[in-house]
Amino acid sequence: MNAASRAVWLAGAALAVAIATLVVVLATGGDGDSARPGAGPASAPPASRGGAGGGPSAFATHPAPTGTATAPRPVGSAPASADAVTCPAATVEAGDATALKDALAAAEPGDVIHLADGRYEGRFTARTPGTAGKPIWVCGGPGAVIDAGGAKGGYAVHLDGADHWRLVGFTVRNAQKGVMADRVRHAVVQGLTVEHIGDEAIHLRAFSSDNVVRDNTVRDTGLRRPKFGEGVYVGSARSNWCTVTRCEPDSSDRNVVAGNHISATTAEAVDIKEGTTGGVVTRNTFDGSDLSGSHNDSWVDVKGNGWTISSNTGRHTSEDGFQTHEILDGWGRDNTFRGNIAHVDGPGYGFHLTPVDGNKVTCDNKVTGAAKGLANTDCTA
Repeated sequence: MNAASRAVWLAGAALAVAIATLVVVLATGGDGDSARPGAGPASAPPASRGGAGGGPSAFATHPAPTGTATAPRPVGSAPASADAVTCPAATVEAGDATALKDALAAAEPGDVIHLADGRYEGRFTARTPGTAGKPIWVCGGPGAVIDAGGAKGGYAVHLDGADHWRLVGFTVRNAQKGVMADRVRHAVVQGLTVEHIGDEAIHLRAFSSDNVVRDNTVRDTGLRRPKFGEGVYVGSARSNWCTVTRCEPDSSDRNVVAGNHISATTAEAVDIKEGTTGGVVTRNTFDGSDLSGSHNDSWVDVKGNGWTISSNTGRHTSEDGFQTHEILDGWGRDNTFRGNIAHVDGPGYGFHLTPVDGNKVTCDNKVTGAAKGLANTDCTA
């Protein structure tokens, strides 16, 4: 082989390796993150992939609703990492607002930021991603209070593209929104007290998927506008997609909302928006005594697909206990309500499904005080 032929052969071999590498990356999804604004449409992971942490998940796929998305969507189980987390030993100590802002700005994978008891005035943003092996932690007790100064503007804590963060144990209050997650994967929000909030207390938005919101106390929301006073809010309304996700469906998928105590909310305790798929709402307690009425008339409203709502307990509501709605054609379907206890004390149903098709209420749900009965459909085994 002469020199010219050898050069051609080597260039061809290099091209073949590059193409093979690209195929592998596309097949495995690269680093596992969905697309984000500016990077093209969000796509779901293949059915064979696990949830958070890479563990096995019983995902199945079904076609996206016509005209709303471009890829099969995962339906089914919670991420494998939904267990409670425990804070490691601190690597960074923060005793005031300036120290906390400095720590967030300088955070690197593996950092554990500890909040001493006291008041941290201001609004705080994290942008540096952690990793699966080295998440970034912010830990404190209930006496460590992040106070954003009022219910009319701003986020007290904003995870902005900050994957693999752990917010554990402290108090968040006096903000338009308490904890906001934008473009975030594999985060944990655990054991916080989120209170005195203008709109939603905890919001997962803009393709924020595979996150866990568990064991938090959420109360006293809707101080700015009662109709926006949800406790936990997943995704975005269709009317906001062109603002939040460049007109793509906000596929904030496979999130887990577990073990939270949610009360004194003027809108739903948990609001699950159209465009979201495959999450779990389980073991929460709801008190709907302060629901503001109109469309805010249930503890849980599911407008996404393939969610499992199980083992929750609710008391007091202005209309129904649990609802589904089809805001957009093909959404609000294939959701399962299992083993919930609904003390409705109201004029509606325990479970009001619109549409009924594809949604299921199992016969092990318990309903009392609902003027219209268990559900607007027969229960199933």
